[in-house]
Amino acid sequence: MESPDFSIVEINGPDSAFKPVEKSRLKNPKQVTWILLLKANRAVGFVARLAAVLWSLLGAIKRRLILRQGVAIASEKLGNSKLMLKIIRVILVISLATLGFEVFAYLKGWHYFDNTNLYVLNGSDIQGLFHVIYVGWLEIRANYIAPFVQSVSTFCVVLFIIQSLDRLILCLGCLYIKMKKIKPRINGDPFQVDDPEGALDNYPMVLVQIPMCNEREVYELSISAVCQLDWPKERLLIQILDDSDDESIQRLIIAEVSKWSQKGINIIYRHRLLRTGYKAGNLNSAMTCDYVKDYQFVAIFDADFQPTPDFLKQTVPHFKDNPELGLVQARWAFVNKDENLLTRLQNINLCFHFEVEQQVNGVFLNFFGFNGTAGVWRIKALEDSGGWLERTTVEDMDIAVLCEVPESFEAYRKQQHRWHSGPMQLFRLCLPAVIKSKISIWKKANLILLFFLLRKLILPLYSFTLFCIVLPLTMFIPEAKLPMWVICYIPILMTFLNIIPTPKSIPFIAPYLLFENTMSVTKFNAMVSGLFQLGSSYEWIVTKKAGRSSESEPIKPQITRVALENGLFDLTLLKEHKKEQELKKKTNKIYRKELALAFLLLTASVRSLLSAHGLHFYFLLFQGVTFILVGLDLIGEQIS
Repeated sequence: MESPDFSIVEINGPDSAFKPVEKSRLKNPKQVTWILLLKANRAVGFVARLAAVLWSLLGAIKRRLILRQGVAIASEKLGNSKLMLKIIRVILVISLATLGFEVFAYLKGWHYFDNTNLYVLNGSDIQGLFHVIYVGWLEIRANYIAPFVQSVSTFCVVLFIIQSLDRLILCLGCLYIKMKKIKPRINGDPFQVDDPEGALDNYPMVLVQIPMCNEREVYELSISAVCQLDWPKERLLIQILDDSDDESIQRLIIAEVSKWSQKGINIIYRHRLLRTGYKAGNLNSAMTCDYVKDYQFVAIFDADFQPTPDFLKQTVPHFKDNPELGLVQARWAFVNKDENLLTRLQNINLCFHFEVEQQVNGVFLNFFGFNGTAGVWRIKALEDSGGWLERTTVEDMDIAVLCEVPESFEAYRKQQHRWHSGPMQLFRLCLPAVIKSKISIWKKANLILLFFLLRKLILPLYSFTLFCIVLPLTMFIPEAKLPMWVICYIPILMTFLNIIPTPKSIPFIAPYLLFENTMSVTKFNAMVSGLFQLGSSYEWIVTKKAGRSSESEPIKPQITRVALENGLFDLTLLKEHKKEQELKKKTNKIYRKELALAFLLLTASVRSLLSAHGLHFYFLLFQGVTFILVGLDLIGEQIS
């Protein structure tokens, strides 16, 4: 600092040595001191913020896990959750016992954490019974346990490579579509005719269905949106298919239907006493009505979907002069994608699905899966394919329909369980029919190998087994190796490819990677339960909604309106019911499987640290912390 050749420019500018130095900016030690103090202040501030976050996390752990304040144990009824929890606990206990055993052996001088070679002692080197047990464990680990773990690891790595190649091919296909600017187009104005009197006949008859069940938060938004569709009233019929078992909600929906009916909208309210077949049964029941035969197309929206007024004019024209077209699927846009970290991560997944998977399959195969909502079916195609089947919990792109993603982990977990259990049920039941169908072999292969096996079965199988079970075990079984590119490099590349459709989400690349590994527990559990009919694989749990109509709009209380069958309005009962609902205190959940896996991963990270494994330690540490955040319900909807 006392050097006469010293300047501020030379400190801050990397190329300052090649620039002329101004005399007025030379040798000013006070300025240098202030800059150093400023940098020190920033460093201290960062450390303080990090410490505050860790302190807050520890406080949340204490309140929820130890004191049990405002929390409840999450249900383990989804699939085979109880069995999975027992298996994870057993592995955790064995890991803790192994770590303690090795620490004791290290203190005795028998064990070196960074040595993977098995050293068999001579008889004269044995130092008692405990030493004999230790030597025996080393031999069993090297000769029996390690080969088995290595075989499972290799199998999972092969599946991982296959799935990564599929993801890469999809992204290359999407890039080709963007470069060639391939997208569905409507030629001319399909509704324009020379004779004005016959213009109405040029609009096909369209049936709109909204299946719902106890959708108090969103029923009004969805009904209002479909009633404002820009389509001739004489050519449009709206069915509100209500499976609600709450009479107050039924009255609210009836009131909303009556309001729009009085405005001249052709809208019908249908209610089922028995919720047979869940959503598929509801849709199937509605299609049996006599008047359905007068309609050519059916548009389906879940209760939280809000189509724009021109939705039908953007979708129905694609069917004209194209009799082989059976379905037009719109993509989803989310009104609450920026609500919290959980909704941001969901937005990444679903945007990749619509922007890449659906688009590539639609362009190159002319064949893709229906998403269950925001689509228009040719009714004849729906009937020819067998209609809606009640034997599973599944119903089966340029136009975006507003909807919601779950804002709480509990709702998201149940939704993902249904989304991954249903396809496995469908695969098990429909495989013979798919094989015997008249579609091309290429489409059969795509449906069976890619859609069902690779993306619905293999993906949750290898991600859970490899990153949640095998990786921690390799820390205690050093003879079994897991390559660094499997743990770090390829997962980062695949995560980056997933985020490409949503470039604004690039800062969330690390949380997304860790959270997807965490969700593999739920997806694996759902896959197994659906494939083998375990647990509640046939139960349809309605996803909780918040009731937003735009990205910036906060949740507003619903205006209570009740229409009784005799036309009288009675608000007293509903107001009392609403007060009771508001007084019910929401509680966070504790997810025991996720917490057990968190402790398993953290135990493995300690073993990795002792062995100086480097990146293995950091991955296990951050993955374990992520499991803690999820296990204590600290991600998503925050409730005090």
